Amino acid sequence: MSQPGFFLSLEGSEGCGKSTQLQRIKAYLESRSIEPVMVREPGGTALGEKIRHLLQHDEAGDGMAAEAELLLFAASRAQMMREVVGPALDAGRVVIADRFIDSTTVYQGVARGLSVEMIQRVNAIATGGRVPDVTLLLDLDVATGRERSSSRGDAPDRMERESDAFFESVRNGYLDLAQAEPERIVVIDAAQDIDTVHQAIVAVLEEHL
Repeated sequence: MSQPGFFLSLEGSEGCGKSTQLQRIKAYLESRSIEPVMVREPGGTALGEKIRHLLQHDEAGDGMAAEAELLLFAASRAQMMREVVGPALDAGRVVIADRFIDSTTVYQGVARGLSVEMIQRVNAIATGGRVPDVTLLLDLDVATGRERSSSRGDAPDRMERESDAFFESVRNGYLDLAQAEPERIVVIDAAQDIDTVHQAIVAVLEEHL
C-alpha cells in the first residue's frame, strides 16, 4: 500500500450499527493481513477519553453551550490526529475512525445551529487539513435507530437523550453532505441485515484497497 496510508471513517446516527460493522471491518482487514489502527471520536487518546466522558456522561456537561461542545470535540480530535492518526498514516497504515469531521458538521452545525463556516475553520485546525479518503455513512431512519439503541439496555448518554427532531436534523444533514461530496461519502442502507451491510462495506473496501 502506498504512502501516506488509507483513512476510512464511519458515520451515522444512533443505532445505525457502527460498532458491529467496525468489528467486522477489522476482522476482514486482518484476514487480508492488514492490521488497521482503530480510533473513535471523541476519544482515541488518554486525553480524548477524558473529554469523551465529559461530553457523554459527566453531569458537568448538562447545559453545555454548543460552542463549548464544538471545541471539546475539536480538542479531542486535534490530540488524536497528532498522537495517533497522523503518525499512522505517515507510516502507511490503514486507519479506521468511528466518527470524524462529518459528525461535527451535522451534530454541532446542522442540529445545533452553529455556523458551518466556523465549524470548517475549527475542523481544519484540529485535523491539519486531513480528511478521510472514504467515509461510509450508515443511513437509518430515526425510529428504527431509537428502537435498536433502546434494545441494548444501556442508559442513554447526553447525546442519545436528544429529541427525535434533533436526530431528524442529524440524518438530513448527513444525507446533504453525502450529496455534496459523493466522491468521498458512500451511503449504505443500515436498515438491511448485518451481513448485507457488511458485504456492501466490503465491496467499498475492495474497490479502494
